[in-house]
Amino acid sequence: MAEPAASGGVQSVERVFELLEILAATGGDVMLSELATSTSLPLPTVHRLLRTLVAKGYVRQLANRRYVLGPGLIRLGEGASQQLGVLVRPRLKSLVDQLGETANMAVRESDMVLYIAQVPSQHSMRMFTEVGRRAHLHDTGVGKAILAQMKDDVVRALVARTGLPMATASSISSVEDLLADLALIRERGYAIDDGEQETGVRCFAIGVPNSPTLTAISVSGPLSRVDDSFAERAVPLLRAAAEALSADLNLQAVES
Repeated sequence: MAEPAASGGVQSVERVFELLEILAATGGDVMLSELATSTSLPLPTVHRLLRTLVAKGYVRQLANRRYVLGPGLIRLGEGASQQLGVLVRPRLKSLVDQLGETANMAVRESDMVLYIAQVPSQHSMRMFTEVGRRAHLHDTGVGKAILAQMKDDVVRALVARTGLPMATASSISSVEDLLADLALIRERGYAIDDGEQETGVRCFAIGVPNSPTLTAISVSGPLSRVDDSFAERAVPLLRAAAEALSADLNLQAVES
């Protein structure tokens, strides 16, 4: 019989998710002993839980005996992303109706940003990104809004793994420039992609606070329409939408 947790849930299930969250937070591979220390669980208990997760494909053990997240989580993540996309579309449509430009929502997936929802502009010349597309975090508005929610040492470690490939001549190409931009984003509360992902396209993005995974929303369009006056209208609307989405996502978590 599964043991009860103090929260009223099942303790072994809570422990499994704690291990998965630690593995996800590290962004790399972890030793068994490190997991035991991080969770304050006995080593045999951690080992037993990991064996079960490895058997199910949710965790993978490398040749050096360290552990990483497994491919079994991809199917679950894709399903959750699709459902999340359905939930947020009305909020994105409201942004498009008010601003006239394409609205997106994206989440951090490993070391990339994953677009999970979009409502396109009605303009014939508009920004378009396929739902399900992955992009680098450092050269997209949503990506930088997500990075700004992370600590600088975590950002440095991520950049060490991915590098800073330049999508355009305007893309950020050094970690110091990136960290300086992230500091500015935290100060003013929103990110700008000024032709860094696609020449001639400007994007304003804001992180969704207290979301279950690092998340951001954005509005994007051509420089001819997305100018300073557009920013004055867009930023307050984006901020309100991000707060509303935060409430939506956390209500969904409580109800489920």
